[in-house]
Amino acid sequence: MFTIEQIKSAHAQTKTGADFPKYVADLKKLGVAAYKTSINDGHTEYSSSSGFKLQSDGIYPNLETADKADKGKLRHYIKNHQQGGSDFLTFCRQAASAGIEGWEVDLEKYTCTYFDKRGEAILVESIPQVSEN
Repeated sequence: MFTIEQIKSAHAQTKTGADFPKYVADLKKLGVAAYKTSINDGHTEYSSSSGFKLQSDGIYPNLETADKADKGKLRHYIKNHQQGGSDFLTFCRQAASAGIEGWEVDLEKYTCTYFDKRGEAILVESIPQVSEN
């Protein structure tokens, strides 16, 4: 099974949202089937299709999430991040200001679902698949 160290190594190669599809492909190769990230401190729970689970520690100081989700702001922040306009922590701060509590990535469906404080899905995005070289 995968380890937190392997996941950290893959994440270290991810500088902006433009690198995200490669990161997802790397996690899938490790055996990760899904993961859920908390915007609060960046901790993430990773799971395999067989039920194996690991949780990472928080990676930054607690962020306050806005009470009301703003899908338009979120879309703007995602687009900027995907184009390389922000690093991970900046994107997390922006997502929190747009009312996002976290996101869940399904590596089987290649989707990322952003959710609010109530756990309601605000936006579901398809993740582009990278070609195997």
